[in-house]
Amino acid sequence: MVKYRYLPGILWFFLLLGCSQQNTPLRLATNVWPGYEPLYLARDQQFFSSKRIRLIEFSSTTQVLQAFRNKLIDAAGLTLDEALLLLENNADIRIVLVMDISNGADVVIARKGINGLQQLKGKRIGVENNALGAYMVSRLLDISGLDRDEVKIVQLEVDEHEKAFHEGRVDAVVTFEPVRSRLLKAGAVQIFDSSQIPGEIVDVLVVRKSYMDKNPATIQHLLDGWFKALEMIRQQPRKAAKILGRRMKLNIEDTLASYRGLVLPARVENQHLLQDKDSELKITAKILSHIMLEKKLISRPVNTGRLFE
Repeated sequence: MVKYRYLPGILWFFLLLGCSQQNTPLRLATNVWPGYEPLYLARDQQFFSSKRIRLIEFSSTTQVLQAFRNKLIDAAGLTLDEALLLLENNADIRIVLVMDISNGADVVIARKGINGLQQLKGKRIGVENNALGAYMVSRLLDISGLDRDEVKIVQLEVDEHEKAFHEGRVDAVVTFEPVRSRLLKAGAVQIFDSSQIPGEIVDVLVVRKSYMDKNPATIQHLLDGWFKALEMIRQQPRKAAKILGRRMKLNIEDTLASYRGLVLPARVENQHLLQDKDSELKITAKILSHIMLEKKLISRPVNTGRLFE
């Protein structure tokens, strides 16, 4: 459904008004994921100031969400469904960037001998206890025709996926890079991926509105650095991959391969997604909120329009 990315005009509006600048550093948290790594490339290449943008690294999105709820951070890289979870909890957040659209990067990896979703009947599926994990499980069950009670869900943090799989504690795992590449190299089989649910898994950068109102120039500084990083990835892919692969612990070839399942929208595409009245992103957000409510991933309806005000 979605294939784009970038900057809301509201930022320019604040700049033109000459809002007073607080110069408060932006505390931005992510977990390890190819779609977020351009932030670290931008920091490495000094495309933005590390004094103005402080990147905070967590091992899982569960920790990122907890830090956001506890007001320890001002911004976060999240999947769209995770942003909806924050919205349900009355977080006053805005999406300022579409970081990536997953088109095969989120996967279900199974043991050799399990060659299809129907063969997961009676099997143990490892998954992170968050909205994205629950959503992926929900969608694979929809597609496979299996009922929820026909599989056993094993809650695992992201940093436990690989170990649990090798130790035989799970028969399949809902995961992503860099775990995907390592498990496939070890002989595992990929039986489902996000290309089968196109446009449904989108990563966005959310910022507290209170921070954005006071520090629009810092947000602009961050976005400019992000797009410089994307330009480097496009123009110097191998040089960029060497840096991008550090946190993911992947070599250059595997790093390049990890981006084949992602769409990284450019600046103009971001403008369309965030500003157009009926953009694919806004439609996707509404559809996702309905699905999440139906699957009881959220407990009440949410106003997705708030994310784009």
